[in-house]
Amino acid sequence: MSKAQSALNGASYAGLAKVEETGLGGMITLRGDFASASFQAAVLAATGCAVPAVRKIASSEIGAVAWMSPDELLLLVDYAGVDAVVAQISAALAGEHHLAVNVSDARACFAVSGEAAREVIAKVAPVDLAPGQFEAGDFRRTRFAQVAGAFWLDEAGVFHIVCFRSVAVYMYNLLCTSAHPQSKVGVYA
Repeated sequence: MSKAQSALNGASYAGLAKVEETGLGGMITLRGDFASASFQAAVLAATGCAVPAVRKIASSEIGAVAWMSPDELLLLVDYAGVDAVVAQISAALAGEHHLAVNVSDARACFAVSGEAAREVIAKVAPVDLAPGQFEAGDFRRTRFAQVAGAFWLDEAGVFHIVCFRSVAVYMYNLLCTSAHPQSKVGVYA
């Protein structure tokens, strides 16, 4: 049995901001009725977080949960334990309409950090990233140039990006180009 490997083996680039492929992360697509008490309890047990508000992400020491759509969440958990969490959720929601799927190996994850991180993301994603408009805990599904992705900003000022693994090289190159020192725009300076 081969060991799981991230999409780009930890690739990293330092320019206006630092762009890093962050490796494997446990990710679960969870669909169901957010108003259901058992659904809410299953999310809390799996991540240590309540179901977040629209376009938000909540995190705890054991995981995170992001709002994806009115009936879909993205749960972020430890990669090694993701299958156990899916089984735990499925048991907790037995008999209730839901979908819990391990999508970890179908995704690639990146981080963009540094003073120009906001500008690097703003150049490639059609989201208002002005301070006060996009803050820590905000989460968006969007397009990064030609590919679908989602991103959020953490309390440390680091942007985290999730995309399909099949477009990982494109996403990495796009972010590196946007972070190139000669591409500075200075909008948020």
